[in-house]
Amino acid sequence: MTSRRMVLGAGLAALAAACSKTPDTPPGRTRIRFATDWKAQAEHGGFYQALAMGEYAKRGLEVSILQGGPGVNVPQLLAAGAVELGMGSNGFIALNLVKEKVPVKAVAAFMQKDPQVLLAHPDQGIKSIADMKGRPILLSAASKEAFWVWLRAKYGFTDSQIRAYNYSAAPFLADKRAIQQGYVSSEPYTIEKEAGMKPAVFLLADEGYPGYATMVLAPDKLINRNPDAVRAFIEASAIGWKAYLTGDASAADALILKDNPEMTPELLAHARKVMNDYGIIDSGDAKTLGIGAMTDQRWAEFFQVTADQGVYPKDMPYKDAYTLAFLKT
Repeated sequence: MTSRRMVLGAGLAALAAACSKTPDTPPGRTRIRFATDWKAQAEHGGFYQALAMGEYAKRGLEVSILQGGPGVNVPQLLAAGAVELGMGSNGFIALNLVKEKVPVKAVAAFMQKDPQVLLAHPDQGIKSIADMKGRPILLSAASKEAFWVWLRAKYGFTDSQIRAYNYSAAPFLADKRAIQQGYVSSEPYTIEKEAGMKPAVFLLADEGYPGYATMVLAPDKLINRNPDAVRAFIEASAIGWKAYLTGDASAADALILKDNPEMTPELLAHARKVMNDYGIIDSGDAKTLGIGAMTDQRWAEFFQVTADQGVYPKDMPYKDAYTLAFLKT
């Protein structure tokens, strides 16, 4: 069993030092350092849009977006108080915090659909995820402890199918039988662009995968001490996401490209279109409850699947992973 000490593990001091290099907070404003889960990209666009539009500043917040990457562990930063808010990639992040008794909660989910997909070669007769049973599936180490448990439960997949995925499409392209994980807004585009092959794309969320993505995580300490700041961040971010998807995204894209020079305007535009086409942000409960919505029902369903697969004890207080206090219900 992983201990809380391991959650806080080595390298935390360096990460905390990096996060502390933010401008001084003007008088009368609340500083919010928001750590993302990866390098700046369109999948973070709503937060950058809110920053560019001044929506955070209008609500008395001085927000700094700190982009993640392979060496950044958002739960570590939150647990140590190195940042005020952080991004949770998926529901497992929040449930793991409960398991380790770390007082941090999801306060909003800005992706109603997890953008995780499985990709197949188009000439292999793969018409559904069920057709992938028995085939080699390229998965990252983190994915084995995340959506893979749902695939096993729903489709009877076995661990013998797993092959290591190191974020290179080369093994997938070399083996027509292979299946590869990816994000709907990214890997299908890059594979088609680089290899001239349009893969078959299967969005897990459209097959019933119940997990949220791109959640805002807040320490209990901040929730209790300054709930108005948490609420303001969520409100501003929701406005930013709406504007990023339906309005002029150029200001946000400029900030993203500044933070992540490896990104391209073409990929940003493509990802934004795909997020709209698939309803990644504005679908499901967000249609009636607003962007960022979460419900007890969705969390219960997600926990049930994971607990049934032995990921968490069935009596774990999973409701400690989130709060609906800042959302419409």
